[in-house]
Amino acid sequence: MARVVVVGTGIAGLIAAYRASAEHDVVLVTKADLGESNTKYAQGGIAAALFPDDSAEAHAADTVRAGDGLCDPATVDVLCTEGPGRVRDLIALGVEFDRINGELERGHEAAHSARRVIHAGGDATGLAIETALVAAVRTLALEVHEHTFMRDLVIDDSGPDRRVSGIEVVDTAGVVRVIDADIVILASGGAGQLYTHTTNPLVATGDGTAAALRAGVVLADLEFYQFHPTALAVAGTPLISEAVRGEGAVLLDEHGRRFMFDVHPDGELAPRDVVARGIANAMAAQGGRPVLLDATALGRDYLEQRFPGIDRSCAAHGFDWATTPIPVTPAAHYWMGGIRTDAHGRTSLRGLFAVGEVACTGVHGANRLASNSLLESLAFAWRATDVLTDAWPQFASTATTLGAAAAGDVPVDRAQVQRLMWDLVGIERSAAGLRAAAAQLEEWTVVGDSVSDLETRNLLDLARLTVTAALCREESRGAHWRTDFPESSALFAQSFDCVVPASLRVKEEATL
Repeated sequence: MARVVVVGTGIAGLIAAYRASAEHDVVLVTKADLGESNTKYAQGGIAAALFPDDSAEAHAADTVRAGDGLCDPATVDVLCTEGPGRVRDLIALGVEFDRINGELERGHEAAHSARRVIHAGGDATGLAIETALVAAVRTLALEVHEHTFMRDLVIDDSGPDRRVSGIEVVDTAGVVRVIDADIVILASGGAGQLYTHTTNPLVATGDGTAAALRAGVVLADLEFYQFHPTALAVAGTPLISEAVRGEGAVLLDEHGRRFMFDVHPDGELAPRDVVARGIANAMAAQGGRPVLLDATALGRDYLEQRFPGIDRSCAAHGFDWATTPIPVTPAAHYWMGGIRTDAHGRTSLRGLFAVGEVACTGVHGANRLASNSLLESLAFAWRATDVLTDAWPQFASTATTLGAAAAGDVPVDRAQVQRLMWDLVGIERSAAGLRAAAAQLEEWTVVGDSVSDLETRNLLDLARLTVTAALCREESRGAHWRTDFPESSALFAQSFDCVVPASLRVKEEATL
């Protein structure tokens, strides 16, 4: 029996903890409440080939097409062939998906060739999954640490193989201690707080990815950050699910003209990166003002029944979307990059697994297909728990290795990092803007050792490496759009792996 520490309590972390507990001593760590994660806020649903008129092969083809030439075919095959079985496992764990006449109700989202997205509570799929899994985990005799922040990984260099031996955490009283582990599973989510405008909750500060970075673990594809096309253009940028467009809502400029068919033959149902750029360009043409999402043709009754959460959000901000188009803008949503893993969640560091958005399995390539994120978390967290005590394979890494900038000495706050990333490393990028961003980031440092300061340090570390990766990819592909290199290039049809040189790791550790 191994001691397994799971960091994070979204769908990936909860599934990993639940399944690992059957054979191992599990410790579950989360920096917020047990039920707080990105999963909780997922609206659209979960995609899987569950229906007779669909197939895993069709789902895989859609995933690869959206990924713009960078998906790993092997992990895509795992996702799409094993995904339906994992969704049925979710149902067995108590997730109640919406049904019509006893059959699963399914929706359509952009870049899918079939209606295969199932949902719960209309637009509360993530909440339904989180609630069911938290309830399942609470029935187990797990050691749970809420409001406990993971500061760094603990590494054992004493043996022939470098390996993880635990995590260093900070509790609510500011006390630093080590939780020992034979195995660590990072399920700590993404880093949406890198950007001023984001659909992500405040907890999404890239803690697991940054800790892995400082430990010398291989990361990959950090230049690929997906911007959701439609967030309500108000403070907090609440998400307006892609499923709304999938059911027939259309995008209009401020003159009432439907503009997306000028951009792509699929109009509003083009891949997310295309729609986000189309909206950004339309906004630029009208002085930066938001575009409009017109869902009025769907009718009040349907909107209230199918999208109750969005309906309440619109009403709370003074909008009646049943009668009037609502203002929307793109916002940072999902990181395709992360900790490089194999098809079982294993990383380049022995004993360390990564699952969910913190991981880069290669499934999403340069641009995630809508509603594949929950499925990826579920499928690969499940697979990870099947091999926790197996022999550790040789980790293959053949792509370009990137360095990272050293820390500077000018104090910075989080809002400054977010504004710089939004302005210069956002939907559209250029060499001049990226170099300016790199120079500024190199000058900055984070002062203080509160949990908030440590989160900001993580964001700053990840911002530096994201800029480096974006500079190296001199092409436009998927969610990475370079105005100075607007075409894709066969020279860049590969992932870029990223590590921090040992000299910088030593310097970083000395500041802790």
